[in-house]
Amino acid sequence: MRESAAERHDRLLALVRERGTARVADLATLLGVSPVTARRDVEALAAKGLLDRVHGQVSWPERPERPEHLGAGARRSGEGLVLGLLAPSATYYFAEVIRGAHEAAARAGARLVLRISDYRPEEDRARTEGLLAAGAEGVLVAPGWRGPEDRLGYGDWLAELPVPAVLLERRADPGTPLDALDRVVSDHGHGVLLALRHLLELGHGTPLLVARGDSPTALAVRAGFAEALDTLGLEAPGPVIDSVPADQDPEGFERAVRALHEAVTSGRVSAALVHNDVDAIEIVQRLADLGAKVPEDLALIAYDDEVAALADTPLTAVAPPKRQVGRHATELLVERLTETPDEETARRHLSLLPRLRVRSSCGAPRGPRSA
Repeated sequence: MRESAAERHDRLLALVRERGTARVADLATLLGVSPVTARRDVEALAAKGLLDRVHGQVSWPERPERPEHLGAGARRSGEGLVLGLLAPSATYYFAEVIRGAHEAAARAGARLVLRISDYRPEEDRARTEGLLAAGAEGVLVAPGWRGPEDRLGYGDWLAELPVPAVLLERRADPGTPLDALDRVVSDHGHGVLLALRHLLELGHGTPLLVARGDSPTALAVRAGFAEALDTLGLEAPGPVIDSVPADQDPEGFERAVRALHEAVTSGRVSAALVHNDVDAIEIVQRLADLGAKVPEDLALIAYDDEVAALADTPLTAVAPPKRQVGRHATELLVERLTETPDEETARRHLSLLPRLRVRSSCGAPRGPRSA
């Protein structure tokens, strides 16, 4: 994929910030672009005040301290603050997170600057450096990790940021530097438990899980499912069915649908939890083609609740508190930026509970559940 100008600018800013001062010719070599392109990039960034340029060299601008004449009341309100937000996407799940952050920033009188990583964790650091270069005094960061290997390979730099940072919808391994950061997350384990309890109360046996494995949310749903089974004293009716996007892997999607269809028609299961909404809608449609209907033959709950209500048969869904995650994280960041050294509060790990929105896809109660 060809690198955009914005992405190249982020890399350039990261290089200058790391070095303090750099020659334009050296930047061209490091970026792998022509001297003309590097010079144009430098001119564009210098015009925005993001770099200082003198005689063929550029340097990281010295930023003045926050004006004392504003007074403690103005500073404590958050008015005039610039906040950075790095998100892996501006659509689907994270659209609501971003909306909540923007609303909270506006209420505090702060400006929110957004950068998108497109789930490329190797670009997270440069994107965040770009936010700092744009004047961000603190950052909200949802790294583009897809699995534990990304967290290990592209996570340590977060703990070294020179400004306050709050992790969004991402957890860190206990005892690591990242674990010392503030964070605000959805408790996906609680959401899964809500779904299983609802299906059991309707008289179904242990549900089957159909889930992706390509994002922190998907992995948290899988882990939450195992924990919920243990909490409820249940055994899974079969292995987790690996879900994949139908448009990206049609054969893999068909295998997942066929595996679920077999579990239903054999009488092994009468209920399932599916991550995420889009997969759930497409699975319901394909199951109908094969003769298995929701909710008549299968009670189904989707996870995410982005588009679940728009299905032909509106889907019951677990709804993580996405907007509240963005709001609470922004409020926490503003608090960090406006507190005085003598009142600094303890770091916080805030977990928000999802809700279950009941619609038509679970059908009516089936009566007493067999053991």
